[in-house]
Amino acid sequence: MSSDLVTVSLVILAAILLLSPWSLRQFRRFDQKNRARIEAERSDRRDANAHFRHTLRLAEEQVEEIASITVSDPRTGTPVKRWLFEGEQFSTEAEARQVREDRLRAIALGFYRELPAALAARREEDRIKSN
Repeated sequence: MSSDLVTVSLVILAAILLLSPWSLRQFRRFDQKNRARIEAERSDRRDANAHFRHTLRLAEEQVEEIASITVSDPRTGTPVKRWLFEGEQFSTEAEARQVREDRLRAIALGFYRELPAALAARREEDRIKSN
């Protein structure tokens, strides 16, 4: 009975000693990210354009990245590099980036078009809840 208790205690102690450096690194990494996030929130409170950056960041999450592909040229048969965005091929990266930026702007603009209606609905919900 007591030998089982000692064995279990030793196993737990060994696990703590082995995992502590790993968990300490994980905790430090989490703490650094958390501190950076808090500092970014503080600086955003002082920045009038922070809302636009957040909106563009959200739009960025909804739009896929530009990919480079190699295809055969239909005239010569030689491999050429093309840029792919949302299933459409572009001959230059600048062209693909321009289309992607236009897509990002469209999503952000749609957000700002819908914002007044969303805020009005929120105010209406708050008014109903308070009655």
